[in-house]
Amino acid sequence: MKKGLLKANDVYEVLVRIPEGRVTTYGDIARALGYPGASRAVGRILNMNPNPIVVPCHRVVMSNGRIGGYAFGKARKKKLLAKEGLHFAGDSMDDFAKCRVALEKLH
Repeated sequence: MKKGLLKANDVYEVLVRIPEGRVTTYGDIARALGYPGASRAVGRILNMNPNPIVVPCHRVVMSNGRIGGYAFGKARKKKLLAKEGLHFAGDSMDDFAKCRVALEKLH
């Protein structure tokens, strides 16, 4: 694991690479940035996202395919993802493995 703090701008830079209709996980972002144990820190950073239209934090879900949290509520997150063509069974994504973006280690 890297020393130092996980930076919000680094998280946002990863997130803007996630295409519409695809998702990643909090842990995937943390690992891509070299902080494999920082999935909760990623979640906290995304909760404070100052520009959710440019930085689409709704495209981050839990590692089990469940929708997870969202600053504007789970219902809105689910609606945004559905608008991008994703489907759900309750609060879990259908075809999670097919929708998930594999991230390369960035730092």
